[in-house]
Amino acid sequence: MAGTIEVLVPGGQANPGPPLGPELGPTPVDVQAVVNDINEQTAAFDGTEVPVTVEYEDDGSYEIDVGVPPTAALIKDEAGFETGSGEPQKDFVADLSIDQVKKIAEQKQTDLLAYDTKNAAKEVVGTCASMGVTIEGENAREFKEKVDAGEFDDVLVE
Repeated sequence: MAGTIEVLVPGGQANPGPPLGPELGPTPVDVQAVVNDINEQTAAFDGTEVPVTVEYEDDGSYEIDVGVPPTAALIKDEAGFETGSGEPQKDFVADLSIDQVKKIAEQKQTDLLAYDTKNAAKEVVGTCASMGVTIEGENAREFKEKVDAGEFDDVLVE
């Protein structure tokens, strides 16, 4: 009776308690081994909620698939704020550097429609616009126009 469990865990901080423990308890897997493997694989997302899928077999073997946190969660984590702006075009809650945008784009690229870092960065900038986050001190929409014009190709183009 193999099965699949899907949970959100804080990166690098999963434990045998809820939400993971109650889901894994009735299965044939070693719960602590699964928790340790999840923490090892999610350490880079320190504290950020990460989607994790655990597929297990009747013999106790398992495979872990770690997803990527939502773009908004990565932005909040990188910029160090809790909630986005209620009026994102007027009240700004944080500012990111082009290097931070690139870092988020690279983390998220496998889940985005973009085929390169520059276009992934433009998707991240779009999320910044809806959250009230500026980039390099500029409104995200104006920053995107500069990216389109190639002003940041030295950073964003491999």
